[in-house]
Parts: sequence; structure tokens; C-alpha cells
Amino acid sequence: MYTTAPAAGSTARARRYPSDTTDAEWAVIEPLLPAPACRTCSGGRPEKHPRRDVVDAIRYFVDNGCKWRALPADFPPWKTVYGFFTRWSRDNIVLGLRDRLREQVRARTDRHRTPSAGIIDSQSVRAAETVGRHTRGFDGGKKINGRKRHIATDTLGLLLGVSVTAAHITDRRGAELLLRYLHTRHPRLELVFADGNYSGRLTTWTQAALGITLHIVRKIAGQTGFHVLARRWVVERTLSWITQARRTVRDYERLPAHSETIINWAAITLMTRQLTT
Repeated sequence: MYTTAPAAGSTARARRYPSDTTDAEWAVIEPLLPAPACRTCSGGRPEKHPRRDVVDAIRYFVDNGCKWRALPADFPPWKTVYGFFTRWSRDNIVLGLRDRLREQVRARTDRHRTPSAGIIDSQSVRAAETVGRHTRGFDGGKKINGRKRHIATDTLGLLLGVSVTAAHITDRRGAELLLRYLHTRHPRLELVFADGNYSGRLTTWTQAALGITLHIVRKIAGQTGFHVLARRWVVERTLSWITQARRTVRDYERLPAHSETIINWAAITLMTRQLTT
């Protein structure tokens, strides 16, 4: 394990916000982050701010839903934090962190580190004025102008993948994109549960093209009102967990990829808490 000690003349900030990492959480996260450039063969300048302060700033941003420029003054400068946010997103560092944390949670519950079954669902959210017309749309069913999140979880509710599209994209089309991703990143996956919106041609295509069985969990015959349905409640609970982070209640991001990264950071915080409590 490497350490990211602050540069000469700087000190690590005191932990004071609910979103800050605990010592136990940081002990889990730090080994999963890439080595600073100054410690690699290519070389580079030493990082001016401690990595833990950068991670805490990103978690604060996601949890509290503030603007980047409104980060509290005890964090590193917002441009520095945003730079790490975008680089780690671009280089798939956030995806790797999410997946390795999920493996640890699954191992802790005596599950295989990689899942063989998952659940998919979607959620439409309103988009702010910062979201351009070419990446937003209108969901006629939910009467929402914004974006749609297509997510997949394992049977524990841990995030496997997320794809953000304009809200007018159908669940079936969004699921096709997401299932292609799952097939590539999770080769053991062979069974996916979904609701009735995913029935039809998608089930045949998923089996033929990806070798994955898409099992439709339908409502109980004659159902009125709310009923907890097997498997489907797991992914719905995960969507509820994610929207506890205020930045995810609406979509403010200009790029759908940044929306996906924020959802992944929300999932990362949930998993580090599970691992350390």
C-alpha cells in the first residue's frame, strides 16, 4: 500500500461532515486507488492535496448536491477536486473501485465474488437547465422531462452497472445497452430479472445474442395497490438508496457519463459503509 501524504507545508483537514470517510472506510478505499503519478515510472509532480481530502470532497458534493464552486473552503480547490472526478471517471478508476468494493461485500456474505444473477430497472428524473436538449427527453408515461437511469444490481442490491439516457428512450432500448455492458464486464451473469416493461423481443434477443436468460417478474393476477414482488423489490430499494444522495434527486450534469459517475460514487459510499459498520 502506498500513502498519499500531503505536500510540505500542508496538513490533512479535520473530518467534520457526515459524508466524510471514517478511518476504517479510508483503509478500504486507499489501496484501491491508482498510485500517484510521482510514484510511477512515467513520473510527475507530487500531489499537493491528500487523496483522502479529494475523496471526501467528491462524497460531499454527491451527498449534499451543491455546485462544484460551492464546496466548503476546508476542501481542496474545486478545480482540483473536479479534475480528479473527471480523470478517475475517464480512466474507469471509479468503475474499478465500485466493482472491487462489491466483490468485498459479496465475499463478506459468503457469496461468489462475481454474480450469476441480477435485476434491472429504470428511473426517470427531471433534468436541470444545465442539461442540453440533445441528452434529455420526455418520458410520456411518467410525465417527466429529463433523463432516464437504467441500472442493474446483483441479488443483494449492489450496483453492477448504470446507463444514463434521455428520458424518451424506452426501457427495452436502454436495457439492451445495459445488458451488452453486463455481458462484457460480468461474464458469469446468466440470469436477469426484470418487470413487464422488458418483455417481448428483448427476452429472445438477450438469450440469443448474449446467452443470458431474461426472466420477467409479472404482477400478481388481480393485484390492486402496492405489493412487494419477488426480486423486483431489490433493485427498487437500490434506486431508493441512490436517491438519498441529493445530487442524484435531479440530473444536473451536462454529460450523461458524469451522471453515471455520480451514481457510482453514491453506490461506493453505500458499500464502504456496509463494509465498515
